[in-house]
Amino acid sequence: MNLLRTLCQIAAPSGNEAPLTEFLLQYIREQQASWKAKPKIVHDERFQDCIILVFGKPRTAVFAHLDSIGFTVRYGRQLVCIGGPRMESGYRLVGQDAQGPVDCTLTVDKQTGELGYEFTRDIERGTELTFYCDFRETAHTVQACYLDNRIGVWNALRLAETITDGIIAFGCWEEHGGGSVAYLAKYIYEEYGVRQALISDITWVTEGVRPGAGVVISLRDSLIPRRSYVDRIRTIARNSGIPHQLEVEGGGGSDAKELQHSAYPWDWCFVGAPEDNVHSPDEIVDKRDIASMLALYQVLMQEL
Repeated sequence: MNLLRTLCQIAAPSGNEAPLTEFLLQYIREQQASWKAKPKIVHDERFQDCIILVFGKPRTAVFAHLDSIGFTVRYGRQLVCIGGPRMESGYRLVGQDAQGPVDCTLTVDKQTGELGYEFTRDIERGTELTFYCDFRETAHTVQACYLDNRIGVWNALRLAETITDGIIAFGCWEEHGGGSVAYLAKYIYEEYGVRQALISDITWVTEGVRPGAGVVISLRDSLIPRRSYVDRIRTIARNSGIPHQLEVEGGGGSDAKELQHSAYPWDWCFVGAPEDNVHSPDEIVDKRDIASMLALYQVLMQEL
């Protein structure tokens, strides 16, 4: 879990994914010699802070978003949300402005709900603040801020070690409305003819999705994927014997939104581990679900 710990400790709120992008590029260049196949690395100004890895003759693309939720300093001591963070007074927030490091406390006005911070000085407007990372590991769980979606990124990096054919795309802005998957999907479809996708992300523990019961295959959320494609994935999962569970939700979404709404005929399915304490400093995931997520992705990339 050392790689996951490192990923969680790198601040990359929506719009400022560059620090995590630079870490990934360095990691990929250092590690790819030991991978089963060496990918083509696509990263230039056309794709902003996104990265595309192309292996062999790809049939399927894996999408994992780099960004996380957080806060932006407004005026005075006000904060505005990046994405949908849980908001409780007392949460420890960290960042950096031109005057130096910031280590402050979130405040939530009980009457108005207005967000602010407590600190020894005013923080420069526009500064991004993220949850302080307290990474906790037990024999059975990992707990920290930003497991959503650092586990999805971790899964994609570990997947890169073994696949010979496929595409891994690291995107941006998912937590705050999306925007990058549209041009990534356009490039991947037009350049390689790939039109089936897996969404490497984190879903939620609910009354029907339990921790420790295996990776989640989502049958639907606010959007509905093509049933024939999802049925193929379910069959592969069932035949593999890898622990998994099915999710049916009426709300929520992922990078799949931009695939479904694109002008290209993409098939997609969300496949990810469930977490509790969503969008808080205390997100928690069962290690068994992380292991089954990676195992199922390895099988799917071979058989889809």
